Amino acid sequence: MDIVIHHNPACGTSRNVLKLIQDAGYAPTVVEYIDTGWTRPQLQALFAAAGLTPRQALRTSKSPAEELGLLDPSVTDEVLLDHMLEHPVLVNRPIVACKNGVKLCRPSGAVLDLLDNWPQGPWAKEDGAALIDADGNRLPE
Repeated sequence: MDIVIHHNPACGTSRNVLKLIQDAGYAPTVVEYIDTGWTRPQLQALFAAAGLTPRQALRTSKSPAEELGLLDPSVTDEVLLDHMLEHPVLVNRPIVACKNGVKLCRPSGAVLDLLDNWPQGPWAKEDGAALIDADGNRLPE
């Protein structure tokens, strides 16, 4: 299965999702979007496929969203997209795309909904929190 992860290596959730994918036996295409940036059609397609609006995909913490005035609900989707193109960090992450769908994978375990195969349990996130038990069952996050 071809998997693409829009990844920020500085983000713990993004690192956990990438490791989950890899530990499940996949070799995903990793797009470090902070470096590569976005195009408007790319963002619009990702958001549409994931069922997200630009507002729902806006990273509000650890980003310049507040200082740019983007938290005001009157800011339009078009303005949000303009800022996301200028400041790629404004897009929440990670976004994973594969044949089973496109999803903003927060929390990390959300990626399991997209994977045909899971890592062998037990599996824990980098902070030690268990996500898959020894019997291969998904645990609540």
